Amino acid sequence: MSKPSSSSHAPRKRYTRWRVFWLVLLSLFVALLAAAIFGIVFLKRAVVDYRSEHDFSTRDPSFFASAHAMADPLPLEGNSVKLLHNGDEIFAAMLAAIAQAEKSVNFEAFLFYSDSVGARFRDALCERARAGVRVRVLLDAIGSTQFTKDDENTLRTAGCTFAYFHPARSWRVDKLNRRSHRRVLVVDGKVGFTGGVGFADHWAGQADSPEHWRDVQVQLEGPIVAKLQGAFQQHWMRETGETISGLGEFPPLPPAGKLQTQLIASHSFSVSPISLVQAVAFASAEKTIYITNAYCAPSNNQVKLLTAAAARGVDVRILVPGQHNDQPMTKSAGRGAYGDLLAGGVKIYEYEPTMIHSKTIVVDGLFAVVGSSNFDSRSAQINEELDITVYDAGFGTEMDQVFLGDLKKSKPYRLEDFRQRPATERLSEWLVAPFAPLL
Repeated sequence: MSKPSSSSHAPRKRYTRWRVFWLVLLSLFVALLAAAIFGIVFLKRAVVDYRSEHDFSTRDPSFFASAHAMADPLPLEGNSVKLLHNGDEIFAAMLAAIAQAEKSVNFEAFLFYSDSVGARFRDALCERARAGVRVRVLLDAIGSTQFTKDDENTLRTAGCTFAYFHPARSWRVDKLNRRSHRRVLVVDGKVGFTGGVGFADHWAGQADSPEHWRDVQVQLEGPIVAKLQGAFQQHWMRETGETISGLGEFPPLPPAGKLQTQLIASHSFSVSPISLVQAVAFASAEKTIYITNAYCAPSNNQVKLLTAAAARGVDVRILVPGQHNDQPMTKSAGRGAYGDLLAGGVKIYEYEPTMIHSKTIVVDGLFAVVGSSNFDSRSAQINEELDITVYDAGFGTEMDQVFLGDLKKSKPYRLEDFRQRPATERLSEWLVAPFAPLL
């Protein structure tokens, strides 16, 4: 019998090599996909299940340090905090501050669009850069996807230094999920702004129509501005490698008011500081807890703290968007908690005129929180947030009045409404439940 030639094995060998190649390629793809899923789903800040008892009140000397133990336990004295309402007032104040800049402008935003509002800020920043002012602009790469390359080039050509936080084209897939949700403007190291506003046409106007959203921002002066500048530097150095220093960035800051304040900045791979602030404040409340939040999906522990406060006689009210809501999936994710909240004595209201985007808390008319943090898992565990706390009865009273004013434009959401909600809402709650921590 004749021996088969070696050439007869060639097709089989080629087939085997291609099969190995595709198996290796498939294995790499699966491994990369698994790493991406792990990075997105599991790489989060730790959130301690705080079970604070009502051992002391918001007026107790230990309250402030206890609430801020994961941030900075000492209050900063001598600050001015001015509440700004809606786009017309917020943007006018911020643009005026930019126009008066002499040495530096540091600007960070989650959401910045290339529309008419964005163009006003683009032009203001460019004008100062052409005048010789050091202008830095840091935008979140996912939140500002509607900021065009042409506008970026305009900023760069004018002399602004520009960068994206966690660029969308990074090979680090986990970074795509970890966004900077912060809003920061610091001018000459002397005046600062932060809050929840976005730089887009949705925020224009005076919350006078469904197209113009309701929001608040704070204007800061005094020692707290140095903390805000430091928070900007943390992100700026991470993305550019540049440090910020000198009198044009960190000038002496004498007292500008009488308010005690502190800054709460969250970071990746750490324990959530804002969750402790909220937990201690809720557990310490004796009279009132007023929460306004655009994206309200409280954790089980937060539900327990709020219902426990209501059970001991605290007036607990939560104001959320009504029919005007830009993130219906997040609303569905949070609505599942409404039943336990309402049954536990918490009152819920829905804002009617337009989308309400404010993120505020005021407790006992004494302790207030204003910033970027939503009342949900994403802000607690994933996004990098920034909030200002104010410990002052005068400012707390002003915050109470703002809340009650918004409440007049809202309707109650009662336990009967929850129990009688349509099947479509129940279905949406069930569908988004597995994704709730990411929304």
